[in-house]
Amino acid sequence: MRKICVVTGSRAEYGILRGLMKAIKDDPELTLQVIATNQHLSKLQGETYKEIERDGFTIDYKVYMADDEAPDNANTTAKAISRGVSGFADAFDALQPDLLLILGDRYEMLAVASTALIYKIPIAHLHGGEITEGAFDDAIRHAITKMSHLHFTSTEAYRKRVIQLGEQPERVFNVGALGVENVMKNDFMSKEEIEQSLNFHLTEKCFLCTYHPVTLSNMSSETQVLNLLEAMDDYKDYHIIFTYSNSDTNSQIIIKRIQEYVDKNEGRCMFIPSLGQRRYFSALKYMTAVIGNSSSGIIEVPSFGISTLDIGDRQKGRIAADSVVHCGYSIDEIKEGLKKVVDCESKQPENPYYKEGTCDAILNVIKTYPLDNIIQKHFYDL
Repeated sequence: MRKICVVTGSRAEYGILRGLMKAIKDDPELTLQVIATNQHLSKLQGETYKEIERDGFTIDYKVYMADDEAPDNANTTAKAISRGVSGFADAFDALQPDLLLILGDRYEMLAVASTALIYKIPIAHLHGGEITEGAFDDAIRHAITKMSHLHFTSTEAYRKRVIQLGEQPERVFNVGALGVENVMKNDFMSKEEIEQSLNFHLTEKCFLCTYHPVTLSNMSSETQVLNLLEAMDDYKDYHIIFTYSNSDTNSQIIIKRIQEYVDKNEGRCMFIPSLGQRRYFSALKYMTAVIGNSSSGIIEVPSFGISTLDIGDRQKGRIAADSVVHCGYSIDEIKEGLKKVVDCESKQPENPYYKEGTCDAILNVIKTYPLDNIIQKHFYDL
């Protein structure tokens, strides 16, 4: 029986992987192993590993990376990677997986992939080939591609880019984005259920806002978020749901400034570490627009027929639907962008990340692809 080990380090990533994890768990020919790490285990980030357990999954190993007491700087992030490598070594010793499944581009996944490389564990990687020029995630994503053996991309353009990086075409599969397929399968909550669970009123005018650090920007995270909040002061008739930043360097100053803003605008604004996928997708149905720089605004939100205001360079280079409006960091640029998304008529744009049967396509490959002699790779020259 093939042991598939899924590593998850954040609420957003787990929300994307949950359906696939269930499919692996339910398959009689596969054994699911789960490693929870980084943000999931952080008290500051809401200890979201509990969401995994509430969904009926067993966490086989916990790898602690985040230090909630440490300063929010590059030194802390680098040391978190170091702790991750050490912890994943112990996890792989204990679990002995046949195949490792990881998603994306975050620094905890760099630690996972680096350790698996030394242990000669084959890696199946989701969302390779994408570009996000404003964050060091971009370099991490491409590095993970070179350490991985099976690749599941979200568009054909990204598939071609992974092949351009030297990966064998027969191991690179354009399957679409799991997150978009999850939208189609979501068990949506009613407006009343959402309001009751959040203790927050959803008016006809609502924004959902998530702002992450832009790790390669020369402008401070504090200045960026303060510009965003000042621009939002022009929309005092809108109710706003803020969700936490991820655990990248300088996330805590963003969280602090948003919390101060929410405290000054009690009743109109709320701040929550994690909505969870079901509630997040359900809430999107009642939003005027999504604001910030989250990948979800690019990948999943267009399927709801609402606009996204994508601020700055964090997602720069990603393929985007027509409903995505890009703007710069300045107050005036954000104000101009907000006006565009508010004035935009509701429409159902074509989502470039949708492809039917994403989960089944991934499951079939990780279940049947021969793993013998897969570790030693040959560079594919165009």
